Amino acid sequence: MSAPLHEPHPAGPRRALPDTQQGMRRRNLARVMHTVSAEGPLSRAAVASRIGLTRAAVSTLVDELIRSGLLEELGPERPGRVGRPGSALAVSGRGPAGVGAEVGVDHLAACVVDLRGEVRARAVRHGTNRGRSPEPVAEELTALISQVVAEAEAQGLWPAGLAVAVPGLIARDGRTVVRAPNLDWHDTDLSALLPDEFGPAVDNEANFGALAELWLGEGTPQDFLHVSAEIGIGAAVVVDGRLLRGTRGFAGELGHVPVEPEGPACPCGGRGCLEQYAGEEAVLRAAGLTAGEGRVGLLATRAAEGDEAVRRALRDAGRALGIALTGAVNLLDPEAVVLGGALAGLAPWLLPALEAELDRRTAGPACPVSVSRFGPEGPLLGAAHSVIRTVLDDPAAVAGRA
Repeated sequence: MSAPLHEPHPAGPRRALPDTQQGMRRRNLARVMHTVSAEGPLSRAAVASRIGLTRAAVSTLVDELIRSGLLEELGPERPGRVGRPGSALAVSGRGPAGVGAEVGVDHLAACVVDLRGEVRARAVRHGTNRGRSPEPVAEELTALISQVVAEAEAQGLWPAGLAVAVPGLIARDGRTVVRAPNLDWHDTDLSALLPDEFGPAVDNEANFGALAELWLGEGTPQDFLHVSAEIGIGAAVVVDGRLLRGTRGFAGELGHVPVEPEGPACPCGGRGCLEQYAGEEAVLRAAGLTAGEGRVGLLATRAAEGDEAVRRALRDAGRALGIALTGAVNLLDPEAVVLGGALAGLAPWLLPALEAELDRRTAGPACPVSVSRFGPEGPLLGAAHSVIRTVLDDPAAVAGRA
């Protein structure tokens, strides 16, 4: 699915291309890239038909993109047809690539995605980051980033940028982690701790998960609420194909919506927050299990085996999610709710209670709930693909480096 051109970058506003002849050329290059990326392989004639330019104009643009290494010719589009077949165009499997990284409470990850959307390198480090200062975490993350970039460069790719997903409130500057309760980070300029050459941009992990769903999901609507979970619970609101960020960029903190006003204390400073009932650690406590690696797999296995304590804990978590989501659904009227992150792996036992609460409490018609196919990989993929979108939106900006 192709998003509107010049959609604001996940880490901040993108400068609009000037309304000049040069700006028009750059916009048309972007239109060609988006069209071939979304529908390719295509001939020049097919691209011209889709974007409403002459074949001669499109050929000039295509030749520039081929010289820059952003498009490549695959040979005749349909061999054997009457007349001269057009040469099929596709986005290049070499050249600029998006680097995505993720800081989780109990893991770090990095990956490289090429212009075709294929993951070409990936690395993960498991281990808690809770309570660690940002500097050593950033140092370890930099090592993972360097590892995947080296693997990608050996395949003919180079990094067009870096985007980092973090479970916390991110300032609109796309650099500062204002508050990440489950990491115990406050007012941290994470971008300054990462390699300058990549131009790192930082955003909330739920936002990147929602963008992965929007850009890569099949049949994803343009208006939906994306909910994801690890230790904490985050959400992102997509309206008309764009993230709804709020005045300070903090929209979507579903995990800190109270579901029991006098409930247990939360690291955010509140009481009875959704995370205290539906976060991974909360569910493990309720089920009488010990936290550790493979938490979701453990819960899913026990639930599938009929462990009643686990099933009861998941039903209660689903009920809490349904209560919190009801307010968001009534307020925003989304077309759908999408469960991502760890929640995706527990959906069979969460959904019945969640949907029952939504059906009982929602003022309008029932809001359908679906499960993301990306699961916990969503934020990392969304981060990498956000860089790819900047290349598609303004290929002229990277053409000189190809």
